[in-house]
Amino acid sequence: MRITFLLTQDLSSPSGLGRYFPWAKELTRLGYDVRIIALHPDFERLSARHTVMDGVAVDYVGQMHVKKSGSTKTYFSLFQLLWIVLIGTLKLTAAALTAPTDLIIIGKPHPMNGIAGLVAKFLRPHTHTILDVDDYEASSNRFQSKWQKRLLAWFEDAMPRYVSMVTCNTHFNMSRLEKLGIPAKKMVYLPNGIDADRFKSPDTGALAQLRKSLGLEYHQVIAYIGSMSLTNHAVDLLLRAFVAVRSRLPNARLLLVGGGEDLEKLQKLSNDLGIDDAVIFTGRVDPSQISLYYALSDLSVDPVHDDDAARGRCPLKMFESWACGVPFITGDVGDRKGLIGDPSAGLIVLPGDVANLANAIIRILEFPENGEMMRRQGLLAVIEFQWTKITIHFKEEMISIIFKRGST
Repeated sequence: MRITFLLTQDLSSPSGLGRYFPWAKELTRLGYDVRIIALHPDFERLSARHTVMDGVAVDYVGQMHVKKSGSTKTYFSLFQLLWIVLIGTLKLTAAALTAPTDLIIIGKPHPMNGIAGLVAKFLRPHTHTILDVDDYEASSNRFQSKWQKRLLAWFEDAMPRYVSMVTCNTHFNMSRLEKLGIPAKKMVYLPNGIDADRFKSPDTGALAQLRKSLGLEYHQVIAYIGSMSLTNHAVDLLLRAFVAVRSRLPNARLLLVGGGEDLEKLQKLSNDLGIDDAVIFTGRVDPSQISLYYALSDLSVDPVHDDDAARGRCPLKMFESWACGVPFITGDVGDRKGLIGDPSAGLIVLPGDVANLANAIIRILEFPENGEMMRRQGLLAVIEFQWTKITIHFKEEMISIIFKRGST
């Protein structure tokens, strides 16, 4: 079978690297012919627009809806955005129509790839379509105007009705769609997981060199590894919690790894809080080096508020922390408590509560035996969330829903 992914982001983005590429790679290993057609955040400067990675053909065909360069993210003006959306939609549609395919997986219910997938299905009726919902887009994106948010929300709610199958990475997303009238038999729970190929034991020499370059040789390290975007990542909550942590544990350091549109705002907040001498902002780093930054850390944090953006996310940070043997802290929102399980593979705190988050961090740093128990449990838990197993489950559900019962 020939399978095509239609994506509105590149493969170095969190979802591209942590969800879509390992999913595509595992489908290739199962014997499918897999292609990824995607947009890129810096398309004009992209030299290699076609490549093959681990057996997966990858084609970048246009500019995505935001521009990323280094650690910065730039939003286009309204008229620029409308033009980019139009061109991106046409290029994705043309590529979807010319690529020989039996099944299209639409990565996220965005208008550009969504329209491309539906047009391909309409003009080539033999082609089946699957929509992957890995966020609540209307709640987790930044918009320039209310009508943009309303338009995306309408599209996000309508899109699942016109595909053969829907995969969701959280039960919140599944429940939300079911309330909109999407049949439960058409939906499959497909959580995030870990690409075991990416998270092997780091080179000890490279680790020692990185630790020295960051000045972390004699410090306890709290890490946040992810996007510096306050719309759906409450990094400011972690900075405020770190004030109390540092007061109690002066030797502690906060390591913030990643880029985004709010990087400068967070750097200013760190300065305003008087903790900037103990906070390290690395900016965006090469994805191949991420396991080194986890290995530097005594614990990893996913700070969240109790909102729909957090409920709709299945944090990659959790699986990455487990795979690297790092204790993990997050808030009790969405699926997080259920995924962490009992015995616990992490520490759950009250979402949005600065004091509660600070106390949890202190608890692990002051009593390393607590972190060691979580570390061991995390290494066991992550075995069940490897993309090898997740993709086999997807294959079984796909055959059952699409090819045995027929598409709806």
